[in-house]
Amino acid sequence: MEWKNLADQLFAWLVHLGGNLALAGLIFFAGWQLAKLAARLAKRAVKRAHGDPLVAGFVASMVKALVLLMAAVSAIAQLEINITSLVAALGAAGLTASFALQGSLSNFVSGVQILFTKPFKMGDYLSFGGYEGTVKRIEILYTVLATFDNKEVIVPNSKITGDVVVNFTSNGTRRLDLSYGVAYDADLQAAKAILVRLAEQDGRVLPDPAPVIAVGELKDSSVTLVMKLWCRQEAYWDLYFAMQEAVKLAFDQTGVRIPFPQLDVHMDR
Repeated sequence: MEWKNLADQLFAWLVHLGGNLALAGLIFFAGWQLAKLAARLAKRAVKRAHGDPLVAGFVASMVKALVLLMAAVSAIAQLEINITSLVAALGAAGLTASFALQGSLSNFVSGVQILFTKPFKMGDYLSFGGYEGTVKRIEILYTVLATFDNKEVIVPNSKITGDVVVNFTSNGTRRLDLSYGVAYDADLQAAKAILVRLAEQDGRVLPDPAPVIAVGELKDSSVTLVMKLWCRQEAYWDLYFAMQEAVKLAFDQTGVRIPFPQLDVHMDR
């Protein structure tokens, strides 16, 4: 009889525990869905209020994290775990955890700093720490860049605030610096006239500031002509590739020779 009572109690406990586990799982799943919904609504609300997608993405990620935390606490409470004791235990372990999480805390503070100082915005093209890319979004702990070759670079926020960041987009225009080597026996005025003509014919080249075309350097095997053109930031790479091809074709058609590196050796008998 005692064994039967013990088995009945164990079965009842297992049923009770299973019900709590199922309910806790349901609470957390509902919290997960609610977190995604709250993040979308928060993002939409911030966009309507401020119109800054970067701030909207950061606020949305914070709202999602907070809702998930509340869902996790509710699920733990459903398991009849003493929340007060759990918080006390976490507090006792907080000192140790703080050393492990100081990097994350630094990234979070840096994310807030980026939002308030606004050194860049969504869609800006940045360069820092050996990375270049367009800003896609900023999260609680990191910023996501899309590179020119369609890679996704995830950069900790603290690295951005602690490094020198070059923003190619903020001024709206960029200067394209090109250089071409021509032979010493080439007609420099004719070569320069070709570059001037190509700059005037391309509508992507801005008239102000005016293009600069001049002799930049006298090298061992060639004379370097420099070509400095201003354009809109979004037209930079298209203009770069188009101008490289146009200059090569124009030089070939007019007989302006681009020499190979060469070395003249004179032997004294």
